[in-house]
Amino acid sequence: MLVKKISDIFDTKPRTLSFEFFPPKTDKGRDNLFAAAEKLMELQPDFFSVTYGAGGSTSKSTLDIVQELQRRHDIPVMHHFTCTKHSRVEIREQLNEMMASDIHNIMALRGDPPADEPHYEPGPDEPRYAFELIKIIRERAGWFTVGVAAFPEGHLDTPTKELDSLYTRVKQDVGADFAITQVFFETELYRQFADRMAAAGITMRLIPGILPITNYQRLCQFCETCGATVSPGIHDTFSPLADDLDATGRKGIEVVTEQCRTLLALGAPGLHFYCLNKPEPVTTIHNALGDWRA
Repeated sequence: MLVKKISDIFDTKPRTLSFEFFPPKTDKGRDNLFAAAEKLMELQPDFFSVTYGAGGSTSKSTLDIVQELQRRHDIPVMHHFTCTKHSRVEIREQLNEMMASDIHNIMALRGDPPADEPHYEPGPDEPRYAFELIKIIRERAGWFTVGVAAFPEGHLDTPTKELDSLYTRVKQDVGADFAITQVFFETELYRQFADRMAAAGITMRLIPGILPITNYQRLCQFCETCGATVSPGIHDTFSPLADDLDATGRKGIEVVTEQCRTLLALGAPGLHFYCLNKPEPVTTIHNALGDWRA
């Protein structure tokens, strides 16, 4: 692999293209993921990322998929990694396993508790916050590029956006290299978010996370779960199309393409697509933007 660390890509590219996958539960789902990655490689992405289930529930699947994507495509792949329900000893053991697997990129997250333990409280040897996880990762000096999550609307558990900015600054100060945002739909949110982060002294890249719109009901359910707001404009546009998936898909391409175009005009340092393990509609959206990485 010529480039192993995402941070090395940043040294030469002002804008990056990336795609995020989730570990499927079936063999057919895994086949579909790898087929989607094959198609998305035609767009010459800069990196992939693979999510990690609540409480580490997909840890083995995530590691296997990251390894396989790197092997097949010679591309940096970011391993999502949460600290919830992991002791510091377990975290260090998993980091050693990643290093042995030639994995150099981590998305460091606090993570959610498992669904059957919604009020889980960390034990005395378990990190409670993402910045603590980053500190442990940084014990492996120079090996990993570290990405973190950022929240244009502020984190659900943080009382103010200004405090959320300070928490993001802490993650940068202890070793985060860049951030990828949670889903959002109003581009003005990104502008305000970027200004707020700059005022807090944050200089790392803030890459917007983009979700294609293909199913209105599922979109609403997903956003309710993660705390993202479905804007009135999205409701007004897509609720009349709720029973027509084809029309929703066509309109979704139009709306998300315009969102991306506006974000790039605002100076966004790339686009990170939550592709849902499918090559479409993100391929169509990307191609409609033209040569935006030039």
